[in-house]
Amino acid sequence: MAAASATQLTVNGALKMATTSQAYLEGDKVKETKSLIAELCRHFYNQGWVSGTGGSITIKVHDESVPKSEQLIVMSPSGVQKERMVDEDMYIMASDGSILSAPVAKPTPHKPPKCSDCAPLFMKAYQMRNAGAVIHSHGMESCLVTMLNPLAKEFRITHMEMIKGIQGHGYYDELVVPIIENTAYERELTESLAEAIKAYPKTTAVLVRNHGIYVWGDSWISAKTQSECYHYLFDAAIKLHQLGIDWTTPAHGPIQNAKISALAPNDGIKPSRRCIVLDIEGTTTPISFVTDVLFPYARNNVGRHLDATYDSAETQQDIKLLRAQVQQDLENGVAGAVCIPADDAGKMEVIAALVANVEAMIKADRKITALKELQGHIWQTGFQNNELEGLVFDDVPAALEKWTALGIKVYIYSSGSRLAQRLLFGHTKHGDLRKFLYGFFDTTVGNKRETKSYAEITASLGVDNPSEILFVTDVYQEATAAKAAGLDVIISIRPGNGPLPDNHGFRTVKSFSEI
Repeated sequence: MAAASATQLTVNGALKMATTSQAYLEGDKVKETKSLIAELCRHFYNQGWVSGTGGSITIKVHDESVPKSEQLIVMSPSGVQKERMVDEDMYIMASDGSILSAPVAKPTPHKPPKCSDCAPLFMKAYQMRNAGAVIHSHGMESCLVTMLNPLAKEFRITHMEMIKGIQGHGYYDELVVPIIENTAYERELTESLAEAIKAYPKTTAVLVRNHGIYVWGDSWISAKTQSECYHYLFDAAIKLHQLGIDWTTPAHGPIQNAKISALAPNDGIKPSRRCIVLDIEGTTTPISFVTDVLFPYARNNVGRHLDATYDSAETQQDIKLLRAQVQQDLENGVAGAVCIPADDAGKMEVIAALVANVEAMIKADRKITALKELQGHIWQTGFQNNELEGLVFDDVPAALEKWTALGIKVYIYSSGSRLAQRLLFGHTKHGDLRKFLYGFFDTTVGNKRETKSYAEITASLGVDNPSEILFVTDVYQEATAAKAAGLDVIISIRPGNGPLPDNHGFRTVKSFSEI
């Protein structure tokens, strides 16, 4: 057995050397694959799948003498006019995704060459499904079909002839395509795509809400054929929806308006509230998460963040806000405030003073915009690097989904910056919860303990009467201010929350399921 293993390693090593040699990289099989991708991209552009430099395609170099798992990969570049691509624009990669050959930079106005932003997602299809080709389309149909039901986690259709073009499916089968939530950057979709591939072993595609679709096949022919069938079926579903016809049932009868009734336990009674505004700390999220996780992370990374981003416009704006706040604090004799030297004192001197002030502000738990803006930018780095994950109570996601199904708009009002709020709800173990949230308010609308802040929110939401807004908080003073502005108020009782005054007079809940 040992001898056989050694022989196999020798063969694999020799094979790898052969396929990565310059002669092989410049050989006919690689050239044919490059040319094929350029041709397909022109075709896909005419279909509306890769316009505006969007979308991408990758194909393995078919060579019967090389095991499929070891075949080279050719991939289209990112940020280029797909219909104008030529063979020389392609990237050649090893089977593990490492780049073996990159295109030569072109003169202005062309951008420097960059491998497709889809590369990490393409590699998941290659590694998890042994694909021979993967296509990423921004076709309008694949985008709109995910918007027909913003709560749906799957696209389903049955009894349509073109289902037969999808691998492993027939006319009578139900085609199920998982839907994952979009993110700001393509690479951030990688893990959710991998989870969908694992959860749906029969699927050959994953939809990305408000974005597009990834389709793979055993070969480029299979991937292309299936892509065309998927787009046909999406287009059919959209048109059937416009006609009021249900594409998910064999009979294709009228769409039943009660499809979301399972989420709405009020038997169709119109809710009296049009909007719900939620606090974060002690309401959607444990106070301990903020005090024991977020605050220490910000405090421990202030210096590192300022040093790394000091010259950026964003950080310079943060410093400007902090200078103004510290000057005001010095004038008012606020404890912990220290003078921030002028810029000509040197970067490190300025940063040291900023760190001292920020640490004092965090220790005092001050609800001021200058601090919250900087904290938000520090946390942004933490979430992007997967050093932080948002935390909400387990009853929160189901409640947000239920309220959305009832047509109630949900907003967040927190002393944390809007950026920080979006980060927290966008990176939870329950997934991206921002799809259930219509907007975010922070202290730029006013202090949370002042009645005028809630009057400002009421004006922004455009309700006829403030009582149409329910505000949920754990802080008595905030509840009092909101009530004075005419809002309906509930106080949240969560583990770790502070005590309330006796006879406070507000309704309380221990879970959002009680609302």
